[in-house]
Amino acid sequence: MTKPGYTKRGLFLTLSLCLLSQIFVGCGYSMKSSLDHKYQSIYVEPFKNNSREYDLQAPLANALTRKFMNDGRLRVVQKDMADLIVTGSITEYELKGQATDVNDEVTQFEMRMWTKVRVFDPKTGEELWSDNVSSVTYYSTLRGDTPSHRLRGNTQVEIPVVRSFQTDRENRAAAEALEVVASDIFYRTIEPW
Repeated sequence: MTKPGYTKRGLFLTLSLCLLSQIFVGCGYSMKSSLDHKYQSIYVEPFKNNSREYDLQAPLANALTRKFMNDGRLRVVQKDMADLIVTGSITEYELKGQATDVNDEVTQFEMRMWTKVRVFDPKTGEELWSDNVSSVTYYSTLRGDTPSHRLRGNTQVEIPVVRSFQTDRENRAAAEALEVVASDIFYRTIEPW
């Protein structure tokens, strides 16, 4: 009695069939939201800014609105037509030096931003979720350093830059921090597990 042998052709056919079965069966990923079907639209209220920094609230609301519009699972509508409303405030902004050069000049900064967010049904007052949402980003003053948003897979996204800070790098870091907060709010709303 001979042992069954594995041929390259047989192995290729087996792998091909497995791959095709995965394509037809699917892997469980869906573009459908786990959000209740009664929620079809959303309104993003302008955020309040209780931090000491100027001009953070509009870019945050714009980033969040853009995420909902690009995704399409919840239509962005006027407040009186919305099934859900997002409201919130930026509670704190903090910038800390993390590294210095030989002249004791700060060359790397850590930027932290905290927000308080609430998502609710305006018709019933039922709260979908509320929480504090924060982000941490870093930026460097050294020439040639890659901005941190390039390291997080956002290379295809052109993030609108906040223009209220002294340097372009700090403006970009603030824009990234706002984008991270907006993403967190978006995903918590779309997938409220």
